[in-house]
Amino acid sequence: MITVIIAGGSGTRLWPLSTPKCPKHLLKLTGQRTLLQTAYDRAVKLGNVVYVVTEAGHADLVRQQLPELPDSAFLIEPGRRGTAHCIILALDKIARNHDHDEPVAFIHSDHQVRDTEGFRRSFVTAAKVSKLKKKITLIGIEPTYPATGFGYIKRNGLYKNEDSVSNVESFKEKPDYDTALKYVESGSYLWNCGYFVGSVNVFLDEMKACAPNLYENFKKLAAIHETGTAEYDKEYLKLDSQVIDVALIEKASGLLVVSASFDWMDIGSFKDLHDVIPKDENGNYFGGENIHTIDVEKTYIRNEEPSKPIAVIGLDNIIVVNTPDGILVARKDVSNLVGEIAKKLQN
Repeated sequence: MITVIIAGGSGTRLWPLSTPKCPKHLLKLTGQRTLLQTAYDRAVKLGNVVYVVTEAGHADLVRQQLPELPDSAFLIEPGRRGTAHCIILALDKIARNHDHDEPVAFIHSDHQVRDTEGFRRSFVTAAKVSKLKKKITLIGIEPTYPATGFGYIKRNGLYKNEDSVSNVESFKEKPDYDTALKYVESGSYLWNCGYFVGSVNVFLDEMKACAPNLYENFKKLAAIHETGTAEYDKEYLKLDSQVIDVALIEKASGLLVVSASFDWMDIGSFKDLHDVIPKDENGNYFGGENIHTIDVEKTYIRNEEPSKPIAVIGLDNIIVVNTPDGILVARKDVSNLVGEIAKKLQN
């Protein structure tokens, strides 16, 4: 199996830790390795061939973090054109160098997964059924609570008595709380985490049938003699921005989905981050030096400027982050709004 790590995005909801110059997947948020590095650690469990798609502005940092990979493994977007086209970029590279029927797994660089072996088993299952049925196979997460920030996949019966593999009936957008609660209680839905597996031929066949504009864009890139050239980059920048879920996945026919056998978290807010990292007996996380507290509980406090003291007294359920790029103070339950502030600052 070939693995492609999608390493893009700006991670605005984790400002001021995550910035356009150094987004969240390049940060050490949950341990001694960055999210990108831990994604690579999982990717090498799936097969010997790993590619990373990233944009030109982050290419040097991505290369520095993954010195194990040869330069040819880094696929550089000259400009962001959405997940649909970064996947086409990867498929073009793979089509030039590998068997067109070998399964390709697409994973993301900013997810938290602890059970690497469960991760491997789920993708091996997805690759097997994708190759057998010649269809794109997704991996969905069994929901643990009525999340309103994720899309959902509705299952419709097991595929040929495979315990963890189901037919996909439909996709649901991010629901309101009451709808999400019904989804969870029904047992028929999985969180859509954006993982999928299929060979070059499988993806191209689906594009021909369901997304002819993507197929034409693939052919335009494939017609250029060499990737990474000025001619190639110029053609790529002519493409529009499209999301792969909308442009292809939700239109494809006969999809299958594997119910994941591993823990998973999309770290999309400071609340998510606080939930997955080790904390003290009072539910506090303190990162960095020169942090001073009295009577605090369930707080996330991080200081990236050790010469500046941070003092917090008598508070709970808050986020305090100090970096050279800014200071954030927020209630943990509204930390999902941080992205709005970050976008205002960028503008």
